[in-house]
Amino acid sequence: MKNFPRNAFKTFVLVLFTCILGNTASAQTAPAKAPASVVGVTSIIDKFFKSYENDGTSKAVIEIFKTNPLVDPSSLTKLIAKIDTTRGYIGPYVGKELLVQRKATNSLVLYSYLAKHQNQPIRFTFMFYKAKNDWAIYRLYFDDQIDNELEESAKVTGKP
Repeated sequence: MKNFPRNAFKTFVLVLFTCILGNTASAQTAPAKAPASVVGVTSIIDKFFKSYENDGTSKAVIEIFKTNPLVDPSSLTKLIAKIDTTRGYIGPYVGKELLVQRKATNSLVLYSYLAKHQNQPIRFTFMFYKAKNDWAIYRLYFDDQIDNELEESAKVTGKP
């Protein structure tokens, strides 16, 4: 170190430190790879939303539940009525965005979508099950609480 100028050493250390931090920061901010879509499921969901937009709630819900032979279409009237009531005050449907995709196994998957309406978004959560060869709707949830969840997630909870 005797022959090495003091300022050059400081500069070298600073550059080295910056390079190390730069590599660490870029590794932390790399976007997470989105999970691959499950073949068959996304086409059922796309068909649901196309029908939801063009033909109404009743047809969309009844059609998606045709994938599950255990569900009687007449048992869906309360769900359809609840969605239609909500649609009455949130305005026309204008599109969808994927919120969450989860895969428990190769036979059980969940997709959650933000259904964009003119006045307010709602969320549809689809759970699909494949016992043998074909995907069937297992659960269908809808709610209008996504904005509350987002707001709640921004609160400081005191937990690390």
